[in-house]
Amino acid sequence: MENDKAPDDQSADVEATVTCPHCGELNEIALDPGGAGAQDYVEDCHVCCRPWRVHIRWRRNGSAEVHLNRLDE
Repeated sequence: MENDKAPDDQSADVEATVTCPHCGELNEIALDPGGAGAQDYVEDCHVCCRPWRVHIRWRRNGSAEVHLNRLDE
């Protein structure tokens, strides 16, 4: 059963390392555990500046599952 509540801010992940789906470079992104149990937003690559959609699902233990999808222009 999925948990749609945000995790406890004290034990939750606050950053993640992701790979840009456009250029393949690693990026550190900030995570907001207080935002919601599931988050969906657009962020630009810190290297190539192309946009990606960030999907975050929080697990009950406070860890974040982060997935990126390309936003083709």
